[in-house]
Amino acid sequence: AYKDDGDDDDDDDGGGDDDDDGDDGDDDDGDNDDDDDGDNDDDDDGDDDGDNDDDRDEKTCTDTMNNAITLSACTYVMGHTHDHAKTPVNIPTHLTRKKCYGRAILKNPDLLPETPLWNLVYDDFWGTPLTHSGSHKSYRPLCVLTFRLNYLLGELTPWGYHLGNVIIHALTTFVFTGVARVFLKTDTGTLTAGLLFAAHPIHTEAVAGIVGRADALACLLFLLTMVSYMRYVDLRASPNGDSISRWPWAALALLLSAAAMLTKEQALTILAVCWTYDVFIAQRASLQDLFTLKIFTKRQFRGSLEGTLLIGACSSALLGFRIYFMGNKPPEFAPSDNPASDSDSFLTRTLTYNYLPSLNFWMLLCPAVLSFDWSMDSIPLVEAWTDPRNLSTLTFYVTMAYILFCVAQHINKDNSAVKNCETNLNGFRSSPCRTLNNNSVKSSLHYSGGEESPYLKCISIRPVDTTILALSILIFPFIPASNLFFYVGFVIAERILYIPSMGVCLLVGLGFDALYAKFFHSARRKFLVAGLALLVLSFSAKTVLRNRDWQTEERLYSAGVAVNPAKAWGNLANVFNDKQQYGQAEEAYRNALKYRSNMADVHYNLGILLQNQNRLSEAIDSYKKAIQFRPRLTVAHLNLGIMTAQMGDTELAKKIYSHCADLDTSGLKDPRLHDGTKISCMFNHGRILMDEDKLKEALVMFMKALQRRPDHYGPQSIYNMIGEVYYKMGQLEEAEKWYREALKSKPDHLPAFLTMSKLMQMKTKWEESESWLKKAKQFHPTDLTVEFHLAQLYASMQRFSDSIQILEKLLPVMSNDFDIVYNAANVYREADLKDKAEELYKAAVKLKPNEAAAWMNLGAMFHINTKYKQAEQAYLKALELKPNDKVTTENLQRLHNLVGKFH
Repeated sequence: AYKDDGDDDDDDDGGGDDDDDGDDGDDDDGDNDDDDDGDNDDDDDGDDDGDNDDDRDEKTCTDTMNNAITLSACTYVMGHTHDHAKTPVNIPTHLTRKKCYGRAILKNPDLLPETPLWNLVYDDFWGTPLTHSGSHKSYRPLCVLTFRLNYLLGELTPWGYHLGNVIIHALTTFVFTGVARVFLKTDTGTLTAGLLFAAHPIHTEAVAGIVGRADALACLLFLLTMVSYMRYVDLRASPNGDSISRWPWAALALLLSAAAMLTKEQALTILAVCWTYDVFIAQRASLQDLFTLKIFTKRQFRGSLEGTLLIGACSSALLGFRIYFMGNKPPEFAPSDNPASDSDSFLTRTLTYNYLPSLNFWMLLCPAVLSFDWSMDSIPLVEAWTDPRNLSTLTFYVTMAYILFCVAQHINKDNSAVKNCETNLNGFRSSPCRTLNNNSVKSSLHYSGGEESPYLKCISIRPVDTTILALSILIFPFIPASNLFFYVGFVIAERILYIPSMGVCLLVGLGFDALYAKFFHSARRKFLVAGLALLVLSFSAKTVLRNRDWQTEERLYSAGVAVNPAKAWGNLANVFNDKQQYGQAEEAYRNALKYRSNMADVHYNLGILLQNQNRLSEAIDSYKKAIQFRPRLTVAHLNLGIMTAQMGDTELAKKIYSHCADLDTSGLKDPRLHDGTKISCMFNHGRILMDEDKLKEALVMFMKALQRRPDHYGPQSIYNMIGEVYYKMGQLEEAEKWYREALKSKPDHLPAFLTMSKLMQMKTKWEESESWLKKAKQFHPTDLTVEFHLAQLYASMQRFSDSIQILEKLLPVMSNDFDIVYNAANVYREADLKDKAEELYKAAVKLKPNEAAAWMNLGAMFHINTKYKQAEQAYLKALELKPNDKVTTENLQRLHNLVGKFH
């Protein structure tokens, strides 16, 4: 009455979950949505505002940063006022279904305390070894380490994960506002940049989505790297710059850049930003100096040569490290993740990839339309020159080219003016340079106490310097996500714009400050301030509303229907299914397939829904379509095998299981799922062989499953079934050994307790058998199956009153369970309660009309109760289902002999 299924639960499928479908308990959403985009960012948090700093100015700067950090926290706290739970561990719904969250948090073994910490070095973001062919190659061990810390403090309680993201965003806002203070220098510009960054709606995914922590934390480390490097440059300019005082800051900057890269790959571009700052802002090199390589040969650029060597060496080392750990080959993505990459047309790829940066930039300026997913056909390919979107592309690149041209003109004009300045031994210009260039603004870099550095007389932050830094932050971090050097696994990913958004905020702050100064004492200044206030309020409102979308899966996916209907409808269907709104779920699945008919995951999930509704033929058809569109979808093969076996075609089921077990799953995402499913197929194959009394073949199959079992697949169920085979072979001592191995592997493994109890019954050790069941009850106090086995045991011990007392409690709540009803009928028959036994046998044949044994026993009860005609009909039905059955044939012959005596 109780079968072991090969997983860690108490279902009957071998699939690792608590239903009867063989899946892994998490509906597949069909995407490999993890991005390997690479972004970065950087700034300094000094407070030079170009005037004589006093206590009032320091307080103003602090208040400005406090205002920004308060807004950054409030917009996300307001958006997460409730935790919407759907599981016993109180996981919010938006964490449970989207595949990246499920694999990065819920199913990531690297979060578990028992997993060696060293595994983080060799595994990707999802807990898959980087060397595995199915690895996504997203290497973010520091981010995973923070998830592990969250798990240590509160396991899967969502509040801590969300709080961590909000704190990181608030800290990033604080540091960014400090950096903005250095480069914008005024309260108005600083406040503008800080508030826009704090409230920008494009940040919602990075802060509200747990895996977005990688982007927010990388941005924080990006900024800290920049601050450290600026301090290094500052000390390098001092008269004793050859001393070791600058090297700790250089080392810290390089270490922080490595930490940023280990948090999110694109953060490595911070080194490009640092180099830009060093050469064009600190050293005042012109483009001519760069193109003629004078920055490497002239004495006045000696400092930048040192910085260039440091950055070059660090970049090479980190890139080499990253390439080595990803197995010296890039990741592979499904065509649906980035459709342009799969296009055969060079023109289509070129036009589309040139259009996407303009669309990303527009989202930074006007984040009106946001979505949880931008894959598949969310952005149609640009396939011809006549596509009107090419105008957007042209406008974007012409504008950027014009801005860069103007910046280049300023660099050549302003920086060339100081090329004849005398320099100190470290390559920095001495004080006469200040007079030559009429630079009357104090240095942007201060030592502690807010005093001006006496060694950087020529370094004042000019508007062009702020523009240079802002453009470098905007452009460099986006390059890894641009498909320029390699294809990425997304079309647009909002969270990769977290770092580039700082560049836009700096540019807006710079422009606002210039207009604010120009409109001095005029009504236009009031309109300007009102416009800024309206912009910040609209951004804040959009962020709050978008956060509320992220509160529940249903709202999140509903909001995405307009952008990506196929993905959104498929995920909405999963939500409806979880809520037991099966009609809406089926409609949503079919809506998804209308938009994209080849989504194997949707066919698979629809199959589960149909299977649970006992629409078996339709479910089988859905599983077959899932396999047609994704031949290596192992869970679909497993479920198809289970369904086929349930319909009685065990030979075909064995072929399906065998085929699934031999599938080549190399290169597939989520290798743990596929490898475990293959073992489940072997397990179910072995069970069929055991039910057919092919015990030697079953033993070979279970041993093969045990040998091929991956480490994450618990062996207890296989141990238990090996014990069952030996039990059927009559080798009781060997059976007991394997049962004990199962309990040793998993001390609360219920099937092993039940089989040990059965073994003790075979040995007529009744008290020990009862003891095993009572131990099982201690581990599983609410499991009614244990109670039923106790009832069977008491019946075997002739303690019918105790047995029936338990059955009277069980039958009302388990009246649809054939095994329970059928075996309860046997107990009542043995207790000589004939009418009740007859009633239960009738119920059993209704539950399983094709079960020959149930019809045979019902016929026997009719026979005993002198209902001869009904007994004959039941016997004949049993023989129809199982011809030539010896017991049924003998009973029918006895019935005919008995009836013949009366005639």
